[in-house]
Amino acid sequence: MDLDFAKGISLENSRVLIRPLESGDLSLLIDVATAYKDLNQFSPVQIYSEDLLSRYIENAVLERTNKLRYPFIIFDKQINAYAGSTSFLNISNRDKRIEIGATWIGNQFQRTGLNKHCKFLLMTYAFDHLDFERVELKTDERNIKSRAAIEKIGGKLEGILRSHTVMSDGFRRNTVYYGILKDEWPHIKQKLGHKLGLL
Repeated sequence: MDLDFAKGISLENSRVLIRPLESGDLSLLIDVATAYKDLNQFSPVQIYSEDLLSRYIENAVLERTNKLRYPFIIFDKQINAYAGSTSFLNISNRDKRIEIGATWIGNQFQRTGLNKHCKFLLMTYAFDHLDFERVELKTDERNIKSRAAIEKIGGKLEGILRSHTVMSDGFRRNTVYYGILKDEWPHIKQKLGHKLGLL
């Protein structure tokens, strides 16, 4: 099945609701995005001011229109607050592969299990609903916390692309690529689902 960019994809479990990011969501994310200037320090796109966040949202919505990206807003049902954003990226319906990325979550939501719940829902959609063959994840080589989180959900290191992406300060980062394959997913789903209390 192809990912349908026109479809309103909402994913939910007992902990989190992920729904399509919309132009009017600025007010829902402004506090969490601007509370800590370095929140998105390892991303090439910054969001620490209202203007930057507004541009981020408008660009994400435009990229969905252009069938380049499917952005979501994350709602933490446990805390009853909007927590951040994540996306499907680099989508190839033909090759049945998709990336989960452009993820940022406010400091108060980190290390609470929220991100694992998000990844579980997105991978379940990619593998079980779309029947895709491959999920990709990538991060800055320097982002040790993100790399550890990806590895904890079953991502396998596939390589490092040197001088790969220009950051907002002009620094050229090395990008670390991880992958999860369809035949690896059942084991990962079982293990992660039990850990999250979902299975």
